[in-house]
Amino acid sequence: MAAYGLKTQVWNNNLKSGLLLAGFPILLSILLFALVLMFQVMGDNANDLRSGLYTAAMTMPSVFPFALAGAGIWFVIAFFGHQKMIDMSTGAKSLQRKDNPHLYNMLENLCISRGMPVPNLRIIETPERNAYASGIREKAMSVTLTRGLIDSLNDAELEAVIAHELTHIRNKDVRLLVVAIIFVGIFSFAGEIMFRGMFRVNLPRNNSSRRSGGGNAGVLIIIAIAIVAITWALAVLVRFAISRRREFLADAGAVELTRNPDAMISALQKISGRSQISAPPEVQQMFIHSAAKGGISGLFATHPPIEKRIEALVMMGGQVQTHKVGPWG
Repeated sequence: MAAYGLKTQVWNNNLKSGLLLAGFPILLSILLFALVLMFQVMGDNANDLRSGLYTAAMTMPSVFPFALAGAGIWFVIAFFGHQKMIDMSTGAKSLQRKDNPHLYNMLENLCISRGMPVPNLRIIETPERNAYASGIREKAMSVTLTRGLIDSLNDAELEAVIAHELTHIRNKDVRLLVVAIIFVGIFSFAGEIMFRGMFRVNLPRNNSSRRSGGGNAGVLIIIAIAIVAITWALAVLVRFAISRRREFLADAGAVELTRNPDAMISALQKISGRSQISAPPEVQQMFIHSAAKGGISGLFATHPPIEKRIEALVMMGGQVQTHKVGPWG
């Protein structure tokens, strides 16, 4: 499993990151066409279905460069500012070495053992127990821990959690997740604007000479909504396409780094039932554990159940701990 994580998983994550970026212009074009169509309806310029679609298609070449430029600006902002965005969504703050030298030494020792750059440490002041890694560039990665996690886990368990997050960094899971957040975020934002704009559409009323036009405008609205819905759904599916296998591999990577499967098992037991942090769904998928079901009986959940992860760790030689699992464990 460790070999899979270091080779196949890295290759798959790099491939998925590339496909996300390559597919962005296609989804952007579809979304832009829907937006142009919507503005035509809002401007009451689409009295004929065929002419409305034709006009929207002819308008695309003139507006696409501006949309692409706007998307480029968004990517630049997200590339350099994604850490601040994530910190704002979770309430994370930088943790200096002087604040917890023991934790920093633990992180450094694990990084030295694998010859990897030492990430920054961040902390969320909450009694909940959770952690995540974030970043795009190898030399600007971060590992974030909650106060509850630091206070409730012993050294061996904390080391296992940090090793878990370092494995996400090594396997390029972190970069893929951040790219997915940026990718999905822009379409969700544009889709929300468009759906809100639909409520401001004024269809022709009390004018018999334009009743057929109003009908066509209504059809155009339906087409625009359908296009946006499809585009938005495709973008959201990016999140679901990110394999839950990454958490099993990160657990295995933690065992490989620490040689202590029992510590990883015990850490997961203590995290179970105490991991709730208020954050957008796109950010929650970065956590070591998220209890969100993801709809359809957990089919689209971004994390496997902790029980399944513990079973996998037991197969690696770990033993289930005897302390209570749950909100007070």
